[in-house]
Amino acid sequence: MQHVFIIGSRGLPASYGGFETFVSELVAHQKNQNIKYHVACLSQEQHGTHYDYKGADCFSIKAPNLGPARVILYDMMAINYALTLVKRDAIKQPIFYILGNTIGAFISPFIKKIHKCGGKVFVNPDGLEWRRSKWSRPVQAYLKYAEKKMAQKADLIVADNSGIESYIKKAYPVAKTTFIAYGTDLAPSKLTKNSDEVRSFYQKWGVTEENYYLVVGRFVPENNYETVIREFMTTKTNRDLVIICNHEGNSYFEELRQKTGFDKEKRIKFVGTVYNRDLLAYIREHAFAYIHGHEVGGTNPGLLEALSQTKLNLVLGVDFNRSVARDSSLYWTKAAGNLADTITKAEGISEQTAYGKRAKEIVKEDYTWEKIVGEYEDLFLHES
Repeated sequence: MQHVFIIGSRGLPASYGGFETFVSELVAHQKNQNIKYHVACLSQEQHGTHYDYKGADCFSIKAPNLGPARVILYDMMAINYALTLVKRDAIKQPIFYILGNTIGAFISPFIKKIHKCGGKVFVNPDGLEWRRSKWSRPVQAYLKYAEKKMAQKADLIVADNSGIESYIKKAYPVAKTTFIAYGTDLAPSKLTKNSDEVRSFYQKWGVTEENYYLVVGRFVPENNYETVIREFMTTKTNRDLVIICNHEGNSYFEELRQKTGFDKEKRIKFVGTVYNRDLLAYIREHAFAYIHGHEVGGTNPGLLEALSQTKLNLVLGVDFNRSVARDSSLYWTKAAGNLADTITKAEGISEQTAYGKRAKEIVKEDYTWEKIVGEYEDLFLHES
């Protein structure tokens, strides 16, 4: 039996989040019963409480709330607790799969302990977290250092985007890497045009199916909301721009309003968050086009969902995005007028479904959870 300890997600059942979704799908699609997953779960329950979730052994870690440092302490406590399980149950050759680089600056003594009991450490670095503008410069410097130490010390770096793997190889030649993509679900929305949730949403915001551009994502500057809004406002399209994000109570919202004056533009509609997955899928399916402005990270789950659900995608042309969307999308840059020109080009496309069909083919070929989980099972069984 190959035991795999997963450290770094908030746990199971999954809350909304990329790592949480990954862990949930990894467990839900498990086929090889020679693997036993043990999942650390951030919790207020008694420390070390165990429960089963779809065959996975979940254990609670009650980390004190120390602000941003909590995630580091959580990972430390989770690794230490997992090591007690390894010793108690005489587990041989365990794999510790750490999600994210946050603990990187402190990883060396933990790797020594894991190696001492015959285990290995695999790390998913996520994206280039240190580049996110929400972090202060000291925090960015810490995250860059943490990334470096993880790349140097881990037994294997598992990148979920080929662009991230290329970056790791170039920045840290000593690192051993492999590539396994993130996954997504091709299932269409279960809702119809006449569903109450659908009609309520469209009537509330005054939009109609097939007559809006869509943006979905975290409301942070590196997702290029300012560029998207500025460029959209210069176009002559009669369609709306529907923005689904966590803008409420966010100081960036007021900053954007002052910079762009979007509040005077009736076509731009911030609609808040949509947690109903079927409703969100329906909104994607019936958008005229999706605009993806993320430039920091690896395989963004939102891009995969757009590729699997939206008929036409306008994607910021950075390497991370191009490696995923390939020839299925229209690409734009942050140069003045470029996105506006791309929107004008989109308006002139008479047949969007050719792009949508190609996008779905890419997702079906390379990004289904069945395929991704199969690759992980092969990795865990043959790299132990």
